[in-house]
Amino acid sequence: MFRIIPERCTGCGNCRTIQCSEPCSSCGTCQLACPSGALIPGEQDETLCTVTVNGVRVRARGTVKNALEAAGFRVSSLPDEGDLFAPCGSGGCWACSVSVNGRPAQACITPPQGGMVIETMDEPALRYVSRFGPHTAGGVGTPHHEKTGLAVEVVCFAHGCNLRCPQCQKSQAAFTGGLNLLDPEETANLLLGVESVYRTGTVTFSGGECTLNRAWLIKSIEEVRKRDGSLNIHVDTNGTILTRDYIDELVLAGMRRIGIDLKGLRPETFMRITGMEDRKTSEAYLENSWDAIRYIATGHREVFLGVGVPYNSKLISVDEIRGMAALIGSISRKIQVTVLDYRSEFRCMDIERPSVKEMLHVKGVMEDEGLEVVLAQTEHGFMGP
Repeated sequence: MFRIIPERCTGCGNCRTIQCSEPCSSCGTCQLACPSGALIPGEQDETLCTVTVNGVRVRARGTVKNALEAAGFRVSSLPDEGDLFAPCGSGGCWACSVSVNGRPAQACITPPQGGMVIETMDEPALRYVSRFGPHTAGGVGTPHHEKTGLAVEVVCFAHGCNLRCPQCQKSQAAFTGGLNLLDPEETANLLLGVESVYRTGTVTFSGGECTLNRAWLIKSIEEVRKRDGSLNIHVDTNGTILTRDYIDELVLAGMRRIGIDLKGLRPETFMRITGMEDRKTSEAYLENSWDAIRYIATGHREVFLGVGVPYNSKLISVDEIRGMAALIGSISRKIQVTVLDYRSEFRCMDIERPSVKEMLHVKGVMEDEGLEVVLAQTEHGFMGP
């Protein structure tokens, strides 16, 4: 169990939804979730215990993920590499789940115990999900003419994220396990129940990063579509693990809108904005997000595509924004692009929010590259197109 350093605590509340074990497994979730360094891992039992992984006996400590690695399994943060996809590190997404003594458990945070029987399994359609409710601003995948200041969609936030953005605005969803473990039917029930009150016509899957658990997302979309075929289903994503077959499956399930947040043009910028340290993974994530935009814009014209582009002079240059605009324009000048004003949040508290003048300048730079629909997020709301 983690320990709290009171003098560092800012009262953010993230620690209330951390999935933590006793004794400490040193999974690092507490340090991931806390913006101020107020949480530190508790005392870990250093004793090696004997467990069985797919019939092979191994000795391990730490987490079940460590036991899998001891058994020769390769753990990866990319879904098509390795033997186990473990992207979030907080227990929120359940993508790394294995069977532990006959029950599903998250490999990234579950501590091994002597005699434990671990078996690999298909990704379960389970996810920690919270904050079901109306959203007035919409996302980058919301058509600009619908942004009227009234509720434009009903949204849910899936817990767990594969990025480590220091200025994350939704850190409680991104970096904690959450409290409400839901299957697709339960997720659809809650979304449709809230939508029946607000009558927005759109339901949105956001996060964290909602795409990490593919089985849960696909089946949740199918469940919503089955019950109400008239609704717009919107996926809000960083696009970093979207492959073309995944996109095809999302569209087939019923997705009709998607918003993808690009995190730069160059890997160095991507790593600065996302807090990622591994360059190879960062390059793969960045290429996936750009390729997702290319594929949807050209191969799925029936889906409304919006793109988010971050701006803060401490994180990305205007020249790189210009390059991003040129590349987006080479795909399609009609893609709706929203320039997002990145500001002090979470553990990045030393950057100032860009002024309205700055944001309108960046908007103009993108329009000068030929983009036809550009919005700027500012302290006074959205401006444009």
